[in-house]
Amino acid sequence: MNNLLAHPWKLLVVGFVFLLLGVLLPLLMVLRVIPSTFFLNFLAYAASFSGMILGMIGAVLYGRIHTK
Repeated sequence: MNNLLAHPWKLLVVGFVFLLLGVLLPLLMVLRVIPSTFFLNFLAYAASFSGMILGMIGAVLYGRIHTK
């Protein structure tokens, strides 16, 4: 965990990837490329929510480091 806090860009990148996954999974389910299951719906929601939280934490840490 200490390594992630040293580099907030890593948190931002992981958050962006999770947000992208949270958008692409429902899109593929609506287009019926992949079947819509309860697990995939929950995974898309969890990825979107955790990506938003990780991105916010990364942005706050980036701001705290660069304002000193």
